Amino acid sequence: MRRILVTGANKGIGHAIAERILEEPDDTFVFLGSRDLGRGEAAAEKIRAGGPGRAERLQVVELDVSSDASVQAAAKVIADASGDDGLYGIVNNAGIGIGIADLDPVLQVNVRGIHRVCTALIPRLSAGGRVVNVTSAAGPMFVAKCGPDQQRSFTRNDITWAEIDALMNDSVALAGDAAAFASRGLSDGSPYGLSKACANALTIHLARENPQLVVNACTPGFIATDLTQSYLGGRTAADAGMKTPREGAASALFLLFGQPEGSGHYYGSDAVRSPLDRYRSPGDPPHTGE
Repeated sequence: MRRILVTGANKGIGHAIAERILEEPDDTFVFLGSRDLGRGEAAAEKIRAGGPGRAERLQVVELDVSSDASVQAAAKVIADASGDDGLYGIVNNAGIGIGIADLDPVLQVNVRGIHRVCTALIPRLSAGGRVVNVTSAAGPMFVAKCGPDQQRSFTRNDITWAEIDALMNDSVALAGDAAAFASRGLSDGSPYGLSKACANALTIHLARENPQLVVNACTPGFIATDLTQSYLGGRTAADAGMKTPREGAASALFLLFGQPEGSGHYYGSDAVRSPLDRYRSPGDPPHTGE
């Protein structure tokens, strides 16, 4: 049984990823991570009702990725449920940030949350297991506006967690001061863009530290979710050029079950390898550099 944890799976893209995993051959099993247990159970009921044979392949796990205690408790639930079989994959989907001005909570979820979950659960992944970090094109677009030294820092193959952690701590101290961020080559310090750039850098670090696994990041694309409602301005999602959460699950599903090019890379919403320091439009040629 290929057991997979999906964080932030009670709605939006995470819910769609969980649902689509269970549409794979019946050797898949989903731990549906949800910060609120009741909302997680409600989401699970919708998935169970979507097709036969799903009920026994789905378990809700209460999981707040911003809390060390919650992550540790969830890891124990998953360990007890999976036993010696361990995990096949982790999809770090939980995220916040669009429209949030306070940097620290955004980093706590979008970056430190990935680190907490991976620290707790990577030891349970079998060799060849997959880690998929759902980030955003906002990451490469943020890096593109940074100074040369910071651009190199975000994309270095030898970046360490200590360096990412220090950058986040320094950034929190500067939060709200766009001029201070600019003077350090960090664009305007956009909480969402900075967090996703850090999450992509963390992906590089995790891949290097876990060569027995396949660790990659991806953007789901411009998706109609609670996070993107502010962009509609009275338009429909289709008129705004947004895709559905189900469509947004495509790149994560490819990284879980397909054949990505190695580990430590970032993929576009079309499941094609993309650069970390600039935006690549879906349909453009794949990125082939480091």
